[in-house]
Amino acid sequence: MTRMRGLPETQLDASPFADDAVQQAWLTAAGYECTRTWLQMTRRVTPEEATSLPGPREGVTVRPVEQHDDGLPVAADLQAVHRVLEESFQDHFSSYRESFPEFVMRLREDPGHRWDHWWLAYVDDEPAGALVGSVLPAGAGGVEGSYVDYIGVSRRARGRGVAKALLNSVIADAAARGRDRVGLEVDADSPTGADELYVSLGWRTDYVTESWHLAVRSGD
Repeated sequence: MTRMRGLPETQLDASPFADDAVQQAWLTAAGYECTRTWLQMTRRVTPEEATSLPGPREGVTVRPVEQHDDGLPVAADLQAVHRVLEESFQDHFSSYRESFPEFVMRLREDPGHRWDHWWLAYVDDEPAGALVGSVLPAGAGGVEGSYVDYIGVSRRARGRGVAKALLNSVIADAAARGRDRVGLEVDADSPTGADELYVSLGWRTDYVTESWHLAVRSGD
């Protein structure tokens, strides 16, 4: 259940698999409406990709979020990640402003959370892209994977290859750690056409889920 800020309604979510016709029929009869389709994608990783992937375009640099000697992240870098993601998701249908403390606390609760899986991209020495990753549990082969929780590029930097540079960094990092895959979820109707970029870099759709919403009065 998600209560959207500033709205007099409560939004109830359900996410069936897209091919589950029985559940879809039940949701429709109950008054739910399918509002979004999500592609659950995976890219296989090979050991040689730790060093073989192309680097960023000229003027673009990518680095992990800096950490102190005790392993805690540098606050200024976390704030830069938050700013970039807030800006980059402004044109997404479910965008809302999330405070920096809320953002950090929510992501730290992820079981796969690791500070060394957060990345920043710069264009001409200014923060322009960010990626928050995490660890996927070992699969059938007993090998862990990496997961892209969030990736965003500032509007002013789009078209400069920033997202590709961030994704290649995560793939290379996964390969260096001995991981066998990188997973992510993408909105099939992303206004930036993100799914096309993922396909071009080797991601394939494993399965599809849907978001079904039912709005009820908050006082009901």
